[in-house]
Amino acid sequence: MSITGALSNAMQGLQAAGRGSEVIAANLSNVLTPGYGLRVLDLSSNATSSSGGVKVDGISRQVNESLIQDKRLAEAGNANASVIHSLYSTIENMIGAPDEPSSLTAQLATLETDLLTAASRPDAPERLSTAVASARNLANSFVKASNTLQDARSDADRTIGTQVDRLNSALVQVKALNTQITKSQVQGNLNHALLDQRQVLIDEISTLVPVRTIPRDNGQVALYSTGGVVLLDGSAAQVGFQRSNTITPYLTKENGALSGITVNGYPVTTKSDHGGLSGGSIAAQFAIRDDIAVNAQTQLDALARDLIVRFQDPAIDTTLGVNDPGLFTDENAAFDPADEIGIAQRIAVNTAVDPQKGGEPWRLRDGISAAAPGDVGDGTLLNRLMDALKDGRPAASGMFSGGSYSAIDLTTTLTSHFGAKRNEAENSLSFSAAQVSELTERLLGDGVDSDQELQKLLLVEQAFAANARVIQTVDELMQTLLRI
Repeated sequence: MSITGALSNAMQGLQAAGRGSEVIAANLSNVLTPGYGLRVLDLSSNATSSSGGVKVDGISRQVNESLIQDKRLAEAGNANASVIHSLYSTIENMIGAPDEPSSLTAQLATLETDLLTAASRPDAPERLSTAVASARNLANSFVKASNTLQDARSDADRTIGTQVDRLNSALVQVKALNTQITKSQVQGNLNHALLDQRQVLIDEISTLVPVRTIPRDNGQVALYSTGGVVLLDGSAAQVGFQRSNTITPYLTKENGALSGITVNGYPVTTKSDHGGLSGGSIAAQFAIRDDIAVNAQTQLDALARDLIVRFQDPAIDTTLGVNDPGLFTDENAAFDPADEIGIAQRIAVNTAVDPQKGGEPWRLRDGISAAAPGDVGDGTLLNRLMDALKDGRPAASGMFSGGSYSAIDLTTTLTSHFGAKRNEAENSLSFSAAQVSELTERLLGDGVDSDQELQKLLLVEQAFAANARVIQTVDELMQTLLRI
């Protein structure tokens, strides 16, 4: 090999070592950067030179697209499971465990105990007042629980609006990055940073709506939901949703009072595993607003209806007429079977017995519609009221239809139902979280390994020193020749 060839090879080696150190430094500085793809310096032998040497072919970005896709779908499932688990936990806490003093079951038991105490001394006004207070607390618990459910639906509706706005914005940003990547690729420039940004955006989109990426020409990608809806293919789709100001038990998507979701003006479903936009956080919010909280409200209404009907029976309180309200009322009116929706939000103690509303507790002993106080020692009505709570009666609505339950049996059944639902949601969340953790660990393993990069840096340093030594040797040879 000639001196010129050796010098050329050494210079190429120095150039390759310099580029290699730049790549390694970039990798090390972005170890924790989301979406960063490992950079690798591509080298090959220089076939255009008679003396050989090394050629820098460029810098490539190495990512495992299959693993990234699996992680996106797992994160979408985890986001969905997390939202649903949170609501079921809220519902379970709202109803309360039987051993909690504030639970519906415990408050029913307290009312039964207070009625028994009042029946043992019907002449004691304080015992009658205590029983009325227990009834009031129970009614307020129903109202509070119902308000919690409607608040959850309202929050879900607002969250859908916010997430749809973000989805539209992210789709437009991915479209813009597609254009920039194509332009950069055509001009022969590096576009790795743009690819990193696009990956982060697609990860965010997939958490809202699980998507699959389809490669297109010139580095572009198309985005399709797992349900087959085109979100981006050349142009970005427009996802539509109309927020609601307030939500009440009467407002549902089924009766047209609440907005669904559209893509380019066409309605798309978020239900089931095969829905156009199913899975992900947005679908979970729709499930809360339109299914889970609505069903919970239905069961709560069925429980409130049963409680009202039990005490407005004239066979129990003979002072009541057929359409007169009993101890528990629908905003001080008797229960109307045609207006059950939202009754848990309207249930209240009859004002005739509630001293906070100008009522008189003695009516609990002598009859809601009694004209005057009766025998202060007569606890017959109080005993009948207590028996009304314990008697097994057919439930007229909700998931209880067809069975015969006491008031506490109904509440216990409802508590067990939502406890099981919460446990099921917790299992789903645990599975999805473990899946995300495993895929994240595998993806990090395929990313930047700081130990490996430092080892490469040592090799680059050695290569740089060796090539520098070659140049130094060539210089010494040239100086020797010049002195001859």
